[in-house]
Amino acid sequence: MRNRTGLGNFFFKFNVGHWTFDPPYGGQLLARLWRIRCSLFNPTHGMIALVWVLFTLSLIGANPAFCATESKVKAMLDNADQCRKELYLSSTKMKYRHHWAKCINQYETIYKAYPNSEYAPWAMYHTARMFTKLYTISGKESDLDEALDLYDLLIRKYTTHRLADDSQYYIGEIHDKYKKDPAQAYVEYLKVEIKYPSGDMKEKARVRLDDLAVVLGKKADSNSNGSAASSPSERTRVKGIRHWSTPTYTRVVIDLDNPVEYSSHLLKRDPDLDMPKRLYLDLENTFVDPGIETTIPIQGGLLQRARAGQFDPDTVRVVLDAQSVEEYKVFPLYNPFRIVVDVQAVEINDQSGNLADAIIPKPTRTPRRGVLKTTQPDQALSLAGQLGLSVKTIVIDPGHGGKDPGCHLGKGIMEKDIVLALAKILKKEIEEKLGCEVLLTRTQDVFVPLDERTAFANVHKADLFISLHINAHRQKNVFGVETYFLNMATDQDAVVVAARENATSEKNISDLQTILNNLLLNTKISESSKLAYEVQDGMMDHIKIKYNPIRDLGVKQAPFYVLVGAQMPAILVETGFITNDTERKRLQSDSYRQVLANGIVKGIESYINGIEMAFSGG
Repeated sequence: MRNRTGLGNFFFKFNVGHWTFDPPYGGQLLARLWRIRCSLFNPTHGMIALVWVLFTLSLIGANPAFCATESKVKAMLDNADQCRKELYLSSTKMKYRHHWAKCINQYETIYKAYPNSEYAPWAMYHTARMFTKLYTISGKESDLDEALDLYDLLIRKYTTHRLADDSQYYIGEIHDKYKKDPAQAYVEYLKVEIKYPSGDMKEKARVRLDDLAVVLGKKADSNSNGSAASSPSERTRVKGIRHWSTPTYTRVVIDLDNPVEYSSHLLKRDPDLDMPKRLYLDLENTFVDPGIETTIPIQGGLLQRARAGQFDPDTVRVVLDAQSVEEYKVFPLYNPFRIVVDVQAVEINDQSGNLADAIIPKPTRTPRRGVLKTTQPDQALSLAGQLGLSVKTIVIDPGHGGKDPGCHLGKGIMEKDIVLALAKILKKEIEEKLGCEVLLTRTQDVFVPLDERTAFANVHKADLFISLHINAHRQKNVFGVETYFLNMATDQDAVVVAARENATSEKNISDLQTILNNLLLNTKISESSKLAYEVQDGMMDHIKIKYNPIRDLGVKQAPFYVLVGAQMPAILVETGFITNDTERKRLQSDSYRQVLANGIVKGIESYINGIEMAFSGG
């Protein structure tokens, strides 16, 4: 729990003119101010502080009678706390429900009768904790449900309170520890990270996320190996729905226990029935977990909310109510299985705010499967070049992390550690030499699902996305550096690399190739091709100055999940082979990582210069 009073923020806002009170926060703040005002009547306090607080309170029109009310509520909370502590000290009393009810009723009186008091959320929190502890004695599922309802109410009613992230964490703990539902627990812990990134419960949630990822991964592996295969009559559980959103982009992820067949449909707005435009997915042979949120509001402008319901006994329908949908994509990810829906707006405005008359090159052929190695970048003038778009924000993605070590050998040599160290050097070099803002998808040894990495870049409106990895091969003498952009791959080595980085099987790659046929008709492939060539050339130019031997494996195309859905030029860099003795020693060296970073920066700089030259007619 954090120890914050909120007073500094309040007076800062007052001084700059942001004069707002949003219940219940305003009521809590007012109560806190008045409590300070009352305490300042003590002669030991300075008169300056007294005058300052009294002046502030007079401006907001507070009633001095509020002091008495808050003192009363404080005394009620103290009594309820004392009741709870005495109960916990007596194993005999804890056996009888009426003793629990006595303390719970005291807390309930506080948050029901005085909801705007600063003590109300504390009373609600302690009630939820008591119901959870009561369950360990009663064994009644209803006690856990009471706790879940109270935590949820606290989060919704006291959104900015320091107990909100604690409540979200304990929702996850109930599903984790008592309901024995690791999938739902994972979703709830993930909300701690997403909704409260600066909260003090984030690290505890991350620990449980890493542990649960291992559990769920083993379960998925067991199912895929057939040791726990379901019969055709058994339905797959829809575990949860997650989302990330901006005014021009929304990603929705539907988590399931096992792979399923599905279909997607777009319905036009129906003004007669006052129904918005709706995108819906039908998931075959599935059921909705009763513990998940089935109606989720989505802020951002494109979608209003996501809804999941049992359409018929064997079909779950997920409906996305849309305010504005210009383009959408649907594709699966594996291990664990989930369905990703990307919704985006396609209008691009010029600096005057008007729709730009951009000449977007139309494809002259249907998408084809890529080749092992392309010989030159796409020569088509990119959309960024036509509009003179600059590069301001770059997302660097250190691959793998947490429970996913990536390629690794003995003695603790792991891909996840090497690429994170490289990413931090690269961030520093880009910021100093190019003046761009650089964001990392992870700054620590934590597990980040593939779908979150691209969503992170989209939500932060990145201009470039670069994913860093290390290669491996069965033959130790294979070495070299290569760069990939998203496309098909017919070469077996490229397929193997994609399968490993996707954490999936080669069989699933064929599924992804089918999906990508609908995703590749856009200018991002052309731009990604150009970026890939510039980065590959930059790395090779810098490496050959100090190191020998080196091998340029060139630019290749492959279907990487981490690049799917990126709204900006996106590439994946394989910086060497951990299985090769020479490159492994280099990759463990800070001096070599510095050379790699300098080469990547040089490639990015060349790409940016190419955009500027195209726009200026050079």
